[in-house]
Amino acid sequence: MVKVFIGGSRVITNLPSPVATRIDNIIDSSFTVLVGDASGADKCVQKYLAERNYENVLVFCAGNRCRNNVGNWKTRAVSADANEKGFDFYALKDLQMAREADYGLMIWDAKSRGTLNNILNLLDKSRNVLVFFSPDQSFHTIRNAQDLSALLVKCGKQALAIFEEKLDMSKRLTRSRGTIQTAA
Repeated sequence: MVKVFIGGSRVITNLPSPVATRIDNIIDSSFTVLVGDASGADKCVQKYLAERNYENVLVFCAGNRCRNNVGNWKTRAVSADANEKGFDFYALKDLQMAREADYGLMIWDAKSRGTLNNILNLLDKSRNVLVFFSPDQSFHTIRNAQDLSALLVKCGKQALAIFEEKLDMSKRLTRSRGTIQTAA
């Protein structure tokens, strides 16, 4: 069974209609949807799937309880070390979804490092990712570091510096699938 990890930025509170169309394709193909429990894009995706009465969904949660599970689907709790907090705590469940997924569909605002981290995790696992880039409402298929480079150029120098500092982006991409070129 094909599994698709769908995620995105927490600031996205309405599901863009082009993304809904892609999710309809996933539903029509009876793929398993792996989704997180965060507010924002995760919750929007959950609401959409619930409205469609789609049952082939697995909600991943960090720790003992899910923050959101709109459709009362099966859940997978990902345990964390007691020392993990904030970003690192929730990133563990995202990493598990990347491990289990065959593909990714990310809804990215060009600022969320969590969503970019998911893209990097999927690439590290040699998974293709379809990214809906919300600033210009465009889709980008990310198969390798060069594809991601072309998208990151649209983010601006300040965002790139933060991503590099917080995610060690260049090192991760060099290790997994080649070097990345960022905007000068």
